[in-house]
Amino acid sequence: MADKNFESKMDKTISNFREQLGSVRAGRANPSVLDRITVDYYGAATPIQQVGTVSTPDPRTIMIQPWDASILKEIEKAIQTSDLGINPQNDGKVIRLNFPQLTEERRKELTKLVKKYAEEAKVAIRNVRREAMDEYKKQQKNSEITEDDQKKLEKDLQDLTDKKTKEIDKIAEDKEKELLTV
Repeated sequence: MADKNFESKMDKTISNFREQLGSVRAGRANPSVLDRITVDYYGAATPIQQVGTVSTPDPRTIMIQPWDASILKEIEKAIQTSDLGINPQNDGKVIRLNFPQLTEERRKELTKLVKKYAEEAKVAIRNVRREAMDEYKKQQKNSEITEDDQKKLEKDLQDLTDKKTKEIDKIAEDKEKELLTV
């Protein structure tokens, strides 16, 4: 059986790939876009999530309901000066952020980005395979394992590599479908 250490390295690569894909905005409202925006609250720079309730009433809208209505203007100003590129609507009680539909061109750009991330993840998986192969050759050369053991380990490793590569392809395919769904 292929070494668990190499399998865990491959799994880490896949989890990093999933994280990268999480940052690719699919035209849906995601409260995490507010993570780096702070508002001046009693003299302290405070994240928006800590001054009110952030919710997504529908897939294209984020609603911010501050616990203290006196900071509505501050929140609105912080969002306008951020790099979000979305104009907040303030009705006196809550602030709404409406995310526009992605254009066809932007969707295609994002699918190219997903493909690039997938290819980088597959290269990382193959690098782990190469590292493992070198380790097995070294063990065989030092007579720690037999040539037959080495062949079996290499076959198991190749099977594992194929399985992990297919997993990356499937994740990327799902993300591309999500991006292309209008």
